[in-house]
Amino acid sequence: MMHKPLLTALLLLPFAAAAQNTYTPELLLKLGRLGEMQVSPDQKTVAYTVTRYSLTDNKGQSDIWTVPTGGGAARQLTNTPTVSENTLNWRADGKLTFMSAEGGSDQLYVLNADGSGKQLLSGFGTEEGVANLKYAPKGNFILYTQDVKTGKSVQDWYPDLPKADAKIIDDLNYRHWSSWDDFKVSHVYFQPVGTDGKPVGSGKDIMTGEKFDAPLQPFGGNEQLAFSPDGYSLAYTSRKLTGKAEAESTNSDIYLYDIRTGQTRNLSEGLGGYDTEPVFSPDGSQVAWLSMATPGFESDRNGIVVYDFKTKKRQDVTAGSEQAAGNVRWSPDGKTIYFASALAGTQQLFSVSAKGGKVKQLTKGTFNYNSFELAGKDAVIVNKTTQATPADLVRVDLKSGRETPLTTINQQELAGVKTGRLESRMVATTDGKQMQVYVTFPPDFDPSKKYPTLLYCQGGPQSPISQSFSYRWNFQLMAAQGYIVVAPNRRGLPGFGTEWNNSISGDWGGQPIRDYLSAIDAVSQEAYVDKDRRGCVGASYGGYSVYQLAGKHEGRFKTFIAHAGLYNLTSWYPSTEEMFFAKHDIGGAPWETPLHKSYTEFNPQQFAQNWDTPILVIHGAKDFRVPEGQGMEAFGTAQLRGIPSRFLYFPNEGHWIQKPQNAVLWNRVFFEWLGRTLKPEGSAGK
Repeated sequence: MMHKPLLTALLLLPFAAAAQNTYTPELLLKLGRLGEMQVSPDQKTVAYTVTRYSLTDNKGQSDIWTVPTGGGAARQLTNTPTVSENTLNWRADGKLTFMSAEGGSDQLYVLNADGSGKQLLSGFGTEEGVANLKYAPKGNFILYTQDVKTGKSVQDWYPDLPKADAKIIDDLNYRHWSSWDDFKVSHVYFQPVGTDGKPVGSGKDIMTGEKFDAPLQPFGGNEQLAFSPDGYSLAYTSRKLTGKAEAESTNSDIYLYDIRTGQTRNLSEGLGGYDTEPVFSPDGSQVAWLSMATPGFESDRNGIVVYDFKTKKRQDVTAGSEQAAGNVRWSPDGKTIYFASALAGTQQLFSVSAKGGKVKQLTKGTFNYNSFELAGKDAVIVNKTTQATPADLVRVDLKSGRETPLTTINQQELAGVKTGRLESRMVATTDGKQMQVYVTFPPDFDPSKKYPTLLYCQGGPQSPISQSFSYRWNFQLMAAQGYIVVAPNRRGLPGFGTEWNNSISGDWGGQPIRDYLSAIDAVSQEAYVDKDRRGCVGASYGGYSVYQLAGKHEGRFKTFIAHAGLYNLTSWYPSTEEMFFAKHDIGGAPWETPLHKSYTEFNPQQFAQNWDTPILVIHGAKDFRVPEGQGMEAFGTAQLRGIPSRFLYFPNEGHWIQKPQNAVLWNRVFFEWLGRTLKPEGSAGK
């Protein structure tokens, strides 16, 4: 009689018979996810989207909700099971517009603030979809983006070979993150709007003939596009480079297009790094944007540059501050700029004078205040998360810091769900500094027992461990399965000053790896940590860290899990896509002389002769930032060395696992591997 393998049997059942009063992969999938939000012109209502996923249908669907900015009952405005609503815009008349494909193609709709009176406004062509639509403040124009063909495919070159499925490549940047070059770029369009609120005529491409994207691809959205208050100027973000030059540079700029004259000028010319997310002052006399100073350094500190149209001068109003800015917003009187920034394992709100000066911290607490919008003179509506709770909207008084909850999106799903205690502690590093470390304990933790413990290695390499809520690397989910989770804000993570953030560049395998060992060694001094059942897990740079530690851990760990990790820097360097990242962070190419220590001291592949510990390798075929060969090399190494190992491979996923059933599968294989190698059945809390 044939028996099904353990993993197969596991996938046929609800997750490991986990208790329903703790987090499970299936519960994470059921949670509604807060998306966009827009405050109405009268400041009384905030519209937002909530996306819910279906495991059966293997997809998500978004609907529109509203809630009073002062607090009150939330109201669902749309309920269309087969399509999603997105791209919210309040018009000056108090009506809400959005994009939807319910008619078969993406079109613009409008409805009243109470959800009534839905009406189709547009007749956009269906060949190229419309995205990133915004209304001018006075409602006289809209802007949006559409793809424009700028190159030739094999079929364009050889029309008599319609079934040829090859690619002809002559330059770099032929693929990016998870997409191949499709010989199209995203251009910005504007279109007049009539008194009835409907777009008039056809859109005008303000980038005609250019082979550049706006906004930046693939992650840029309408936050990189802005109308002036009168609607007659458009500011947009673009990196006007192609091929090898684009692959080697972060130099994007802020461009200003004048609708009246048709002229474009570069407002950030001469600034070498990323310049993104333009925001006009309320009177239109100035525009602010996020600016990185260092060319080629994608994780440099974001300052706030303000350009004055009258004086034609630029100023970094946050010069001298250690805070890296995001989500810039002007006060109604134009005198103050508000922004969000990572700080010591959280994200808080800050302000600075529009003329420059001292940065002021406005909020404090163990949470993340993420994106936000102003709601009057002294209040903002904020997307708030913690590691244990998904995003909800809250109102924050900017003077007192007082918080008023507005939504409870997952009240029903999370009713009765237990979470584990979160502790923030400081750990001494090998170079005499103090490092903040989060420790998450299982629900109903008993300090008299011993628990298997996981060291979590963060990716980025410069993405903070904060109070964000993760739908995959969720510490509460790990804790719910009986693990203590140790998550250090090691060298290179934002929120602890510029020196701490920047010091990882060129030193991937040095102090950051020693920081990881300091963290797990310090927490392992506790009696409740079972030193014989410790594991190490992580993704991207965290996956690199796992591979690095696998050859250097000196018996600390009994199992490893690496997702999308860099295993061999020599082969990774010429096969990744954003070459500026590789050049800056690794310190140079593997053919340069002298050879950078990244290849001689910090390359995990060189220490594979020391591998002796079970390892699970996870990789997606469409991961072009860390190509799939990295995972295959690591798995092949483990197999050829006779090390217990498994390769979880996703042919249609990229750097992140996004499809619902794949996400659940990821978690099931993740925990089954830990159960097999680290936490034998019946040993929890032993």
